[in-house]
Amino acid sequence: MMIPILSILLCLVTILFCYLYLNKVLGRISTIIDMFISKRTVEDTDVSDTRESKLISQLKRLLLIAKHDMNSSKEEKEMVTRLISDLSHQLKTPLANITMYVEILKTESLSEEEREEFIQRTGEQAAKMEWLLKSLFKTSRLETGIIEFNEAPSFIKETIADSISAVFSQAEKKQIRIVLEECEDRKLFHNRKWTVEALSNILENAVKYSPESSEIKISLVPMELYTKIQIEDQGIGIPSEEFNLIFRRFYRSEQVEQKEGTGLGLYLSQLILSKQGGYVTVDSKVGKGSKFSVFLKNDLITP
Repeated sequence: MMIPILSILLCLVTILFCYLYLNKVLGRISTIIDMFISKRTVEDTDVSDTRESKLISQLKRLLLIAKHDMNSSKEEKEMVTRLISDLSHQLKTPLANITMYVEILKTESLSEEEREEFIQRTGEQAAKMEWLLKSLFKTSRLETGIIEFNEAPSFIKETIADSISAVFSQAEKKQIRIVLEECEDRKLFHNRKWTVEALSNILENAVKYSPESSEIKISLVPMELYTKIQIEDQGIGIPSEEFNLIFRRFYRSEQVEQKEGTGLGLYLSQLILSKQGGYVTVDSKVGKGSKFSVFLKNDLITP
């Protein structure tokens, strides 16, 4: 008679223990889920090597993955919203100009010379829109990490020569000399194609804001970990309070508002360089010119 009673008591104790055990585990799981929903830091200090601790740990990892995915999704939506906003803002002016030129071209009283002029202006505005679209999408893909760089140690002089070639015709129109000072070629870690774009954007600004018959000097300054590529012009200069602002997306100084430009070039340059572990700085004096310094990592391995 005693044995059945003991068995029943043992079963009841086991059931009670299982109930309390499951209640404790479910309580901890419920607490963690509540913390996640209320956006508090998910914490659990139990690090014992038990099955329930492993379950709790797996749940935490699952919730962290879900949180990361939610944040990524939010960032992507914000990126798309910003891109659409940027596009509508930047395309408004050239689109309005094209509409106006098309209306003018409908006028029968235009001479052949005037007609050719407005056709040329329409083409220029269309080219500006195309460049804007390409630059914005390129910027967006760089920011989101869709474009990945495969930088490798390669000689920098050819990269500099290609960037000079990209702005040569613009410099020639203003009779501006671009001079690469005598220096030893160096192997630097960079992606040639993208670095050409970064340097040519800086050179294009130098040409745009320099007077006719002036000179732009490019020099290499070897350093311990980096090599500095220095681009010095004799242009209008930049106020010191704008040194950091000029690398922001779409920033344009008040003193250059009347000149053609989008404010994307320098932003794109610093974005490209940072993706390669490099960076760019500026030093300038108003009315004296500007000095942009591009830093790229030295090849410390290849003999």
